Amino acid sequence: MAHLLEQMAYVGETPWHGLGNQLPAKQPIEVWMDRAGMNWTIEEAPVQYVVRQSGSLSEICSFDDQKVLFRSDTKAALSVVGNRYHVVQPREVLEFYRDLTEVSGFELETAGVLKAGKKFWALARTGQETTLKGTDTVKGYLLLATSCDGTLATTATPTTVRVVCNNTLTIAVNGASSAIKVPHNTSFDAQAVKRQLGIAVTQWDGFMYRMRTLAERKVKSHEAMNFFLKVLCQNANDTPGAKDSAALTNERALKKVQALYDGAGRGAELTAAKGTAWGLLNAVTEFVDHERRARSQEYRLDSAWFGQGASLKQRALDQALQLAA
Repeated sequence: MAHLLEQMAYVGETPWHGLGNQLPAKQPIEVWMDRAGMNWTIEEAPVQYVVRQSGSLSEICSFDDQKVLFRSDTKAALSVVGNRYHVVQPREVLEFYRDLTEVSGFELETAGVLKAGKKFWALARTGQETTLKGTDTVKGYLLLATSCDGTLATTATPTTVRVVCNNTLTIAVNGASSAIKVPHNTSFDAQAVKRQLGIAVTQWDGFMYRMRTLAERKVKSHEAMNFFLKVLCQNANDTPGAKDSAALTNERALKKVQALYDGAGRGAELTAAKGTAWGLLNAVTEFVDHERRARSQEYRLDSAWFGQGASLKQRALDQALQLAA
């Protein structure tokens, strides 16, 4: 439900999804828990069912292999999972950043819940920052997100944000994401994840070297169109009706990203982006983050970070790097 996203908190300018409670900078974790709507816990109960017998008698039975997860505050059910499912609490996501913010110079920038509490996340600025050609600034972030319905492993992802338009992009090296994923059939060890991220976060320099390469690669008009066709149209369904619908959707998307690339996009006229492979990539990321059709801003954020939108941005990055190779 979209209204639950409004419980998210942020510092600085309003996030691109446009919702939340603004906080002053450098607030303690406890304040974030309250203002981000993450000051509740995930409780467990056995799965039970009613077996009706003759007359008005009935028997309550238990299904021992599974359990119900529910919110401590509203008692609303979140999911039914197996008994081996390891829960990560909302407070654990924020606690992950305690030493990073108090000792390592990270700053929490946004946190909150999605889908009535089934997913929750926090995003912190790492302090890493690079400017490409003039004023096109890209900042480094660390996103930690998890779910309690089995749809997302607990995932720590180095991420970039292009300041001029809040476009988000997962840091990837050699076509592979630098994310650390902990499945819910194992316990979440925050310190172990941080040790692994010590390797991933240092990949910032290599990633930004590739982004500078994109900013240097000039693109001809036919190359731009081929790029957008490869990124947006490669998954058309073969069934006639679905294929026609996909073709119409792709046509709209193509027109939109082409317009964003040609100057309608935020930052499209900056030297680093105008007529370059970096501009192609950012036309797609802006389309996914800001323009792509979505049921709500909540669904848009979920898709851009974890779903089809994230896959689309990764495909654009892969194609842009191939173009610049």
